[in-house]
Amino acid sequence: MDTARLKGKNILITGAAQGMGAQNARHFAAQGANLCLGDVNAEGVAAVAEEINASGNGKAVAVKLDVTSRAENAAAVKACVDAFGSINVALLNAGVNKPRMFMDIDEDNWDTIMDINAKGVLLGMQEAARQMIAQGPMPDQPYKIIPVGSIVSRTAFLDVIPYSCSKYAVLAMIIGGAKALWEHKITVNGYGPGVVRTELWEQLDKDLVKIGMFEKEGQSMDHLASTMITMKRYSYPEDVQGTAAFLCSSDSDYMTGQLIMIDGGMIMQ
Repeated sequence: MDTARLKGKNILITGAAQGMGAQNARHFAAQGANLCLGDVNAEGVAAVAEEINASGNGKAVAVKLDVTSRAENAAAVKACVDAFGSINVALLNAGVNKPRMFMDIDEDNWDTIMDINAKGVLLGMQEAARQMIAQGPMPDQPYKIIPVGSIVSRTAFLDVIPYSCSKYAVLAMIIGGAKALWEHKITVNGYGPGVVRTELWEQLDKDLVKIGMFEKEGQSMDHLASTMITMKRYSYPEDVQGTAAFLCSSDSDYMTGQLIMIDGGMIMQ
């Protein structure tokens, strides 16, 4: 691993208290990044920042962040600037899922998922871009905004339709944002994980049993691995971190408007 690949990059990561957000933070820190870590779980995200600082790899600060609040998104960007002088990259990773069969979707289920996964990304993109524009173009590389999509940015399943809608919205914001922001030398690219064994999926697995999709806990991931994933295994956050780092690095400077799938071959393009 190139321990200087992200040296000098000041990166905001949302949803960084656990799962892919926390693992990306550790991986980026090991490559020299300065990190502002945001999460609604203030205690959890502070622990991740403390772990990174204790490791001696990179630097990290933590901020409580409810991504559905414009004010808190703006405050998170300001925290990055206050700590490191600027923001170069915004990785918008925060997200939730709560499966329901189609006729059981209610307004609360829809609104919660769409507010966090779609509106939260819009607000994060806008507030990061606002600061990047104010800083002025960097002389030799673009700024980067990286919304996190999903396999369901390109398909839909019958038991997670609001989640699918929210991640289709993320794809639209990647494409539209790329077109809107390049005049300010900001690229917008994302990645779409598949079945990733994180705290979110552990809860999803329990919820899928409750709504009758599976008989017992643990079946959902194994079933998808055996029937839908070409590589015949589900993934872990470590399987995602390399692509995330690539999108943060100068190696991806001549890309914008793209969604890269990291799913073991579930969705082939």
